[in-house]
Amino acid sequence: MGDPKKQRKKFDTPRFRWRKDILQEELKLLGQYGLRNKHELWRHKTTLTKARGIARSLISKTTEERAKMENELLSQLKKKGVLQETAVLDNVLDLTIEDILERRLQTIVFRKGLARTCFQARQLITHGHITIDGRRVTVPGYLVRRDEEPKMMYSPESVIAQQEHPLRVGLSVVAKQPEIRQPGRGRRGGRGGSRF
Repeated sequence: MGDPKKQRKKFDTPRFRWRKDILQEELKLLGQYGLRNKHELWRHKTTLTKARGIARSLISKTTEERAKMENELLSQLKKKGVLQETAVLDNVLDLTIEDILERRLQTIVFRKGLARTCFQARQLITHGHITIDGRRVTVPGYLVRRDEEPKMMYSPESVIAQQEHPLRVGLSVVAKQPEIRQPGRGRRGGRGGSRF
């Protein structure tokens, strides 16, 4: 069993870790979902790999053997919100890493408009400004269940819960005004790229 205090690795590393296409794909996902490091990404990939492996092993079994395990796997993934309620075993094999990353607390806080960016959403979560059903959650990688999603809000003890807080005012202004970009202009506003 081992020492209970000893930390164990909760992820498997990619087989070809240094291939250029894998590195670029991982870097894109890190930026898109605001992940801290590749360990977070690999942990979710390991979860996906285990679920898909169980589904593949169940397909080869007879209907009597697989009935109980299939219901258990599907109900677990439906409860996490990764699968729809009408999903079957074949849908587990169609899952991608984006399906799991979309269910992270950090991503849902950003998608619901409680933060301007994924990175700000991570900061709000780790500092204890977000609650789910009155319970403070400080883990950005927490997989939010479907029934918990409507109960997500700012913590009542947080200063951000007040409507006149600068973050809330900024979010409402950004939501009302769509971003207008002029064609041919970069982020700095000029054509030459000079900062001055």
